[in-house]
Amino acid sequence: MTRGARARLALAALALVAILFVFVFPTRSYLAQRRQVSSAQHDVQVLRHQNDQLQAQAIELQTPAAIERMAREQFHYVKPGEQVYDVVPVEPTPTATSTTTVP
Repeated sequence: MTRGARARLALAALALVAILFVFVFPTRSYLAQRRQVSSAQHDVQVLRHQNDQLQAQAIELQTPAAIERMAREQFHYVKPGEQVYDVVPVEPTPTATSTTTVP
């Protein structure tokens, strides 16, 4: 190979590396950032939806009926004059089973 051919080959390689740095790497970075932005936008949308649901639930829980229901369910509150009955499950009694032995 002559010196001129080597110089042209080196110059072509240098130009290829320059093109990679100028176009390919920034494009990959840009596309990766777009994916991150899209993912973050989706996360924000999900969080906004959850926030809307929680705000509606908070408004509902401020009603007298909801407060009474929660007090009865979670804290077992009763109104004066009411009687409370706890239903406790009974464990099943073991039944006698016949065991036969095979000779």
